[in-house]
Amino acid sequence: MLHSGNRLEIHTLVTQAVVAGALVVAALNAISGLLGGLLWYRGVALTEAATATGPVRAFWVMLRVGQGSALTLAIAVGSLAAAGKHSTEQLFYLYALLPLAIAFVAEQLRVASAQTILDQHGLESAAAVGTLPEREQQSLVAAIVRREIGVMALSAIVVVFLALRAASTAHGF
Repeated sequence: MLHSGNRLEIHTLVTQAVVAGALVVAALNAISGLLGGLLWYRGVALTEAATATGPVRAFWVMLRVGQGSALTLAIAVGSLAAAGKHSTEQLFYLYALLPLAIAFVAEQLRVASAQTILDQHGLESAAAVGTLPEREQQSLVAAIVRREIGVMALSAIVVVFLALRAASTAHGF
């Protein structure tokens, strides 16, 4: 049987691990959010949009790594809760799990980005883009990719805020 001092030490270590996990989620999402924001602000070069190399590829990879880290934190928090280790601050669970909902909604908005751009240009579908001159096609693709990057970068920044709040409310495990 553990001594009471050892239990306190274990609770402190669990809390520290959860806080560290939340800070990692915040840092990873901050990288993709800032890179995406910069790409959105500068506009996406046509060659980058078409070939998905360089900073654009780095953004998408970092975005998925950040989303994976948020999922990992949610699974870890869920595992702790299933094991009977609960935070004394109930808002912690909202901040730890909400990034999953944010990612889901952002993905839906990202998918809708293409149709929004097509609607702005009076095009019915992606097939109608093929009838345009190549320069206009490239311009539309760049606009779609830019919008997608903007949506996903914004979602990453929201996740940073939520992860920082999770870290600040992760106590009492």
